[in-house]
Amino acid sequence: MDPLAGKYLRPEKWPGTACPGCGLRLLHREVLTAIDALGLGPSDLVWGTAIGCTGRQTYATWRGDTFAGTHGRVYALATGLRLALPREKRILLTVGDGDAFTIGLPHLLAAARRNVDLTVVVGDNLGYQSTGGQYGVTTPAGSRTDSSPYGTWEPGWSDGGLDVLGIVREAGASFLARHTVLQRDAVVESVKAALGTRGFSLVQVVYGCHVHYGAQALGDGTVGAIQGWIRARTVPLEPGPAPEVAPAGFRTGVFHDARGARPEFTERLRDHVAAVRARAGRTS
Repeated sequence: MDPLAGKYLRPEKWPGTACPGCGLRLLHREVLTAIDALGLGPSDLVWGTAIGCTGRQTYATWRGDTFAGTHGRVYALATGLRLALPREKRILLTVGDGDAFTIGLPHLLAAARRNVDLTVVVGDNLGYQSTGGQYGVTTPAGSRTDSSPYGTWEPGWSDGGLDVLGIVREAGASFLARHTVLQRDAVVESVKAALGTRGFSLVQVVYGCHVHYGAQALGDGTVGAIQGWIRARTVPLEPGPAPEVAPAGFRTGVFHDARGARPEFTERLRDHVAAVRARAGRTS
């Protein structure tokens, strides 16, 4: 068994539900590497999961406390936990692109607006691969998929100058990054930074589904083909402001870092409650 998996995960849950060769297993290990580098143990972190491939791979694997949410609702559950748990307890959520950027986007934006102390890792496999490979809002334009046999045609969050991380940034997030799963060291460093953020943080990690997206959109269902395609489309962010029109491909790097610029949600709420009590002449 992988040493990190043996240290942090329930043995019956490894290597997990991901297809052989799937980048999700790499992502799972990168997250564990970040946790280990921070010196955190199972009692230091609560791990929440959502629906889809990412949620299934990480569901109830953590040796510590875990929970799961239905489609798009994991952020609401995590917000309640953040209010109930001690400040030093970390909350990590692993979700897919659907739970992050489609059905879950309103709840995610609410958590970012409030600046709730949560870390979200988005495993983005560019569509709804767990149900057969239908296109989603991060599927590259023109992709042939199970639900777009003639190619995707409607705008997504990654084409024509649109970038969903821009929306999350404007909503009030404290830390945002995007990498591909093949950029191992960068993923680990960003997850470390996110877990150390006192506020809302999100790391989007693009990985390829060779079983559906590779076979349908690329015409080659091998792991090597999807990994080569990802490498060819990786565009590192340049220093300075992000360009108004995004280049084709996956713009990777630290997208936004405003750690400490805004009060965290639970701190703001407790200060508000204290002020209300003071005005009412109450001390407890």
